[in-house]
Amino acid sequence: MDPQVAFRPFLAQVEASLLEQLGGPSPKETDTLMQAARHLCLGGGKRARPTLVKIFGDTLGVDAAKLVEPAVAAELIHAASLLHDDVVDNGMFRRGKPTVNARWGNIVAVMSGDLLLSGALLTLAGVGPRLTASALATVQEMTRAAIAEVQARGNLELSLGELKAIAEGKTGALFGWCGKAAATVAEDEVAARCFDAFGRRIGIAFQMADDIRDITGTDEGKPQYADLQSRTPNLPVVLAMAHDARLKRRIGEAWSWAALTPEKVRELGTGVLVTGALDDAIVLMNEEIDSAVDALGPYAEHESGANLVMWARTIARGIALKGAA
Repeated sequence: MDPQVAFRPFLAQVEASLLEQLGGPSPKETDTLMQAARHLCLGGGKRARPTLVKIFGDTLGVDAAKLVEPAVAAELIHAASLLHDDVVDNGMFRRGKPTVNARWGNIVAVMSGDLLLSGALLTLAGVGPRLTASALATVQEMTRAAIAEVQARGNLELSLGELKAIAEGKTGALFGWCGKAAATVAEDEVAARCFDAFGRRIGIAFQMADDIRDITGTDEGKPQYADLQSRTPNLPVVLAMAHDARLKRRIGEAWSWAALTPEKVRELGTGVLVTGALDDAIVLMNEEIDSAVDALGPYAEHESGANLVMWARTIARGIALKGAA
């Protein structure tokens, strides 16, 4: 069974807490920051991070009531990062709706992201200083990875190791924190290390899957080849340039132009596809998933730990299904 179906009662508690934090059922219409924060945070999303907190907690037998606040904090941190990312990327749509920056402007988007982030830390402050400190360290790591991604734009020499480090910081760090948070509540240091390692590896795989969908055009949240358009060297692009020096030169020349036409972007995207880099990217993604499962050690044998394994495998399965669509 899909964990998000099995955990529906828990996720309902998370939603209720998010709603309360964001002004309740009837927020003030004059509170622009709250309206903007609600637009993103209550506007859909898979709630993958709260789900992970619950699965990690179940693996250690933690009472679900003790997991709600860490789960809420994880979702708030994630939502804040999305608001900031959309400003950095000048994103116009997310989850099928105009972004906060498109609707209210960059200033409101940044400040509403700060509002969500401070809400997450206030939530954790009521649980304990260790969780708050680890969350702050995670936010710091996510921030450094975000700027590293910006600095990598247009870089034809970005290595696979550098690309994975960005993915780990942007996505894996918070996934890992979900595991550390549950283990901290359970006071289990061994589990904290295993869960953090799992989360970091699965976060890299998660980002690799996103990169693959960018090239295949199966990401419903953004147009095909959006990374090529923004001069972002994602995984298939990095692998394709390593396969084909001529393609690398063509991409370099295109990225040096002031503007890229849709026709040029499609031409480069097709060039990436014909190198076979997509198959290599899928292999690397599956290797990260395998590494994540290995990191669980004995916890993979637990009934709830099996849910972590299943959740990890759905990343690869989702790629296969969407790629065949």
